[in-house]
Amino acid sequence: MSALASCSLPEKEESNKETSTAEVYLQACKLVGVVPVSYFIRNLGAPTMSLSHHGLGPLGGKALAIALVSDMHINTLELADNYLLAEGAKYIVEMLRANFSIQYLVCIGHILMPFLALFYLGSVITCQAVGRRYIFFSSTSTANNEGLEALDLSWNHLRMKGAVAFCAGLKVNMTLKHLDLSWNGFGNEGALALGEALKFNNTLVHLDLCNNRITNEGVGMLCRGLEANDTLRVLLLAYNSLTVEGALALVNVVKNTPKSALEEINICNVLVNENFVQLLELTCQEHPSLEVQYGGVGGFIAKKPLKRPDPMKVIQDYLDQRKLRLWDFFRNIDKDGTMRVPVADFRKAVQQSSIPLDRYLIEELIQRLDRDRTGMVDYR
Repeated sequence: MSALASCSLPEKEESNKETSTAEVYLQACKLVGVVPVSYFIRNLGAPTMSLSHHGLGPLGGKALAIALVSDMHINTLELADNYLLAEGAKYIVEMLRANFSIQYLVCIGHILMPFLALFYLGSVITCQAVGRRYIFFSSTSTANNEGLEALDLSWNHLRMKGAVAFCAGLKVNMTLKHLDLSWNGFGNEGALALGEALKFNNTLVHLDLCNNRITNEGVGMLCRGLEANDTLRVLLLAYNSLTVEGALALVNVVKNTPKSALEEINICNVLVNENFVQLLELTCQEHPSLEVQYGGVGGFIAKKPLKRPDPMKVIQDYLDQRKLRLWDFFRNIDKDGTMRVPVADFRKAVQQSSIPLDRYLIEELIQRLDRDRTGMVDYR
C-alpha cells in the first residue's frame, strides 16, 4: 500500500459533485492533524505554487500531497525549507507518480534530497545525509510522471557509500538525460560505481563530474563503462586529479569504441603531451564530432597528479606583494563591521579584484570559509 493510499478521504454520499482541491486539502489537514496553509488555498489555480519556508513538516507534506494527487493546474512546486524529512519526501514522491502536471520541483538539500533522488531514480536504497543546497528537478509532462529528465545534485557532499548508492539507482533508471554531479566527492570508488551504471544505462546524454576527486585510476574505471555505452554525448571531468595518463585513456576509449556517442570531453585543466595531440587527431578522423577541451601542451606522464594552487595562499601572496594585511582585505568588504560577510558579497569582491583566482578556486575558497553552508563568511 502506498504512503497516500493509507490516508484516503471519506466520500461525500450526499453529493456526486467532484470535491475541489481546497476541500480535499482541508479534509486532509483535519485528518492528519495539521493547520492548513492559507497561502496554498488562496493561490490554487496558479501555475506556480511557492510554499517555501512554511514549516509544513512531514504531516503537512502528507496533507499537501493528498490534495495535489488530482490537481492538474500547478506546473512548478517550491518546497524549500519545510523540514519534510524522508517521511515527507515519500508522500511527495507518491503524489508525483499520480500527478502529471507538475514539471518542476524545487526543494532543499539535506537528508530529504538523496532519499527523493534515489527513490525517483528507481532505487529505494537510503543514502547518507548531504549538504544544504537547492536542487532542481525537471521532468516532461507525459501521461505519467514516472521519471526525471534532468537532475542537479552538485555541491551535495555525495561521496563513498552515498555515491555508490546513488549509482545503483542510476543503473536501472530509464529516463534521466542530464545529470550534474559536480563539486561532490565521488572519488575513485564513485567512479567505479558510475562505470558500472554506464554499462546498463542507455538514456543519459550529459554527465558533469567536475571537481570530484577522481584520479587517473578512477578514469580508467569510468572508461570500462564508456566502452559499453552508446548514448553519453557530453562528459565533463575538469578539475579532477588527472594527468596525461587519464587524458589518453579517455581519448583511447572513444577511438576503440566505434559505437561511442561522445562528442564533448572537458578536461580543461589537464596539460597534455604531443602523443595525446596525435592520438586526438587520429581519433577525430573516425569521430569527427568529437571535441576535447584540455589545458594545453606541456604535460608529462607522471605518477603524482599536478597540484592545484591553494586559494588562501594565492590571496596571501597577492596581499604580501602589495604590503597589505588579510584583515584589511576583509574589512574592505565588511562595510557593517560585523566580521561576517555574505557569501555573495565576498564572491563579488574577489571577482572584481585583481587577485588571480578563477571561478573554481573562488568556489573552493567559499566552501572552505563557509563549511556549514550558512551563506556567511565569518572571518573572526
